[in-house]
Amino acid sequence: MSFTETPIGAKPHLYTKTNIQCENKQVRYQLGDLEYSCYYGNYMSIKEHPPLHVPVLLESTLAALRPKTGESYLDLTAGYGGHARKVLEQTTNYTGSCLVDRDAFAISQLNDLEKRGATLLHTDFLSAAQQLAGQGRAFDLVLLDLGVSSPQLDFAERGFSFTHDGPLDMRMDDRQELTAAMLVNTRSEADLATIIHDYGEESIGTARRYAHAIIQARPLNRTGELAEVIRSAHVGRWQKIHPATRTFQAIRIAVNDELGQVKAVMPFLPKLLTKGGRVGVISFHSLEDRIVKRFFAEQHAAGYESELEILTKKPIDGATYDVHNPRARSAKLRAAVKK
Repeated sequence: MSFTETPIGAKPHLYTKTNIQCENKQVRYQLGDLEYSCYYGNYMSIKEHPPLHVPVLLESTLAALRPKTGESYLDLTAGYGGHARKVLEQTTNYTGSCLVDRDAFAISQLNDLEKRGATLLHTDFLSAAQQLAGQGRAFDLVLLDLGVSSPQLDFAERGFSFTHDGPLDMRMDDRQELTAAMLVNTRSEADLATIIHDYGEESIGTARRYAHAIIQARPLNRTGELAEVIRSAHVGRWQKIHPATRTFQAIRIAVNDELGQVKAVMPFLPKLLTKGGRVGVISFHSLEDRIVKRFFAEQHAAGYESELEILTKKPIDGATYDVHNPRARSAKLRAAVKK
């Protein structure tokens, strides 16, 4: 995919490179009418324009799933429909397809697909999988994209990111009671250290230091406040990322029970597939990918008793196969087919 130079403020084509540099010398991109910083990951004109989510590993996903005309499709994390629209363009089977997301705003962006016959489910992917499997539903194509969507990160009021100060929220489903602020302000120092260590993959010493700093600074109600606490507690030089990055990931995972959901949903995937049906799972960090990899490995080791045949001996990684999408850098796609 090539880029063309476009001045800020002009009406560029999708994926055009601007001639303006970020403060940290990273290149900015304009996605349609939105200015996007590949380092900060924020949209500069979010109030004037609708959010744009660039689907990760789109071409690789289509190549792995091989959608055919008439096939049914289940997207367990439909988001803003980036993958779904491309798949449905090829299957043209809207009425036989189901799109799931627990984010209310994401669901509201899928109305055009619902009008064409697709079923929308406003719930988390585990609840949807349990519901659909209980109904005996099976699909020719299933996709599970575990990433946090761009608009979730970019809307400051969602509280997922510290690049723009916002409330400590981080809920993927705003009907949920637990918020990041509640977790940060009520959990014990030991619990916080465990969360930061286990889900943020910080060393135990670093996790304990950050947890202690949080306890000393409570109450914390803004993303900027938490980021500053972690930055102040950081020891040594910065590496490639802000010191608070892994702690924010850890808290987000804990608030949304992300790993628990991934682990619990994996056994449902074979049940949701027709014979010859294909499933793709896109993960974004080692904790998620480890769960997916282990499940696929168990299927492979089961031999004749396995339900799935693995299509990707090694994961398809975004750093290699989706180099122009900054949020694909850590993505990994694994795929399998129902025997």
